Amino acid sequence: MKIGSAFYQNPDVVEVARQLLGKVLFTRINNQLTGGIITETEAYNGIVDKASHAFGGRRTPRTEIMYSPGGTAYIYLCYGIHSLFNVVTNSEGIPHAVLIRSIVPFSGEKIMHSRRGIKVSASSLYNGPGKVCTALGIHYSLSGTSLSGNKIWIEDEGISIVKKQIEISPRIGVDYAGDDAQLPYRFVLNQKFF
Repeated sequence: MKIGSAFYQNPDVVEVARQLLGKVLFTRINNQLTGGIITETEAYNGIVDKASHAFGGRRTPRTEIMYSPGGTAYIYLCYGIHSLFNVVTNSEGIPHAVLIRSIVPFSGEKIMHSRRGIKVSASSLYNGPGKVCTALGIHYSLSGTSLSGNKIWIEDEGISIVKKQIEISPRIGVDYAGDDAQLPYRFVLNQKFF
């Protein structure tokens, strides 16, 4: 079942990041359906979070999407190479977002392997936000796409996650954020889930 707007408009971005674990991120790109179970997320708490692109109320052509209503895709280009997919959360005008860092295949695994250029299954195929986007065919040009449509969406497939399966830690690669780099905003499904 496709997740509704109420889920995305939760004002607690950290809780949304935790609740996205075990949900399935789907895409239909070039009429090819692919999907992956979300296994790692990071929360970005808008204008008060030094690690957020919107820290201090920053608004640029790229970050303007973060101010959209919850349930919008914020996808940006990292290092001029990798598209990174984020779920915008909260109400319009509040730039919260959750970065999807890792998935495990759920649907269309052969297509995902082909997009990654790999012919065999390996746990490292989908363990990074750039790899997630490549596998699912997500390009930064899709930033601003509604997650209620049929191009990119998230479903609750009834996958049960219990607290002991979730590891919580600081986010990766945000040392520039000072004290905010140590916030426990990263959520990972541990090996007990698999």
